[in-house]
Amino acid sequence: MAVALVLLTFDTATPLVTVAVHDGADVVAELSGETAMRHGEELAPLIAAALDRVGIVRQDLTAIGVGVGPGPFTGLRVGLVTARTLGFVLEIPVYGVCTLDVLALEAAERGVGGDFVVATDARRKEVYFASYDADGVRLDGPVVDKPAVLATDLPVAGEGARLYPEAFPNAVEPTRPSAGWLAVAIAEERAELTDPDPLYLRRPDAVAPGPAKQVGT
Repeated sequence: MAVALVLLTFDTATPLVTVAVHDGADVVAELSGETAMRHGEELAPLIAAALDRVGIVRQDLTAIGVGVGPGPFTGLRVGLVTARTLGFVLEIPVYGVCTLDVLALEAAERGVGGDFVVATDARRKEVYFASYDADGVRLDGPVVDKPAVLATDLPVAGEGARLYPEAFPNAVEPTRPSAGWLAVAIAEERAELTDPDPLYLRRPDAVAPGPAKQVGT
């Protein structure tokens, strides 16, 4: 008999930590950090609070999902190390998803209505950038570059549109990734699933996501 999915997800690729629990049918808990750039201090308490809200313990989990970026090294490291550790200790699979794909899935569900892009803060006055169709399927990217180089009149989800409105004048929601939508992406296989390896993309040593995985493998 198949084991019911009890999925814990979190993303630390942007300034605020986000954590969620999916029970195989729906997102049943979602929490976010309150202070930017405190990934190490906030992730473990948020995980504990999310599990407590649902009334489960770590041993009830059947899978872990984590945003793999692109994002700054420090934040990504916190999330990915935590995900790998939990997966190892609990002997359950860990699935990675590009953080930009999670933003795109939510934007598509909100009804962007056509092609759009996702741009997030890469610091150094640059953005992480990828393009998507109306269904949230990635068409190109992700890449990292100056906003002026990537400027577009297409709708732009992600914090990049708020930081650089001169390059991205058509801002749409969401601004930051949701662990709830990360959970949906994994549970419903609506984004490419990869190994939990960091996607830094900082030039000149850009890296691509690992091989696609299937839920249950």
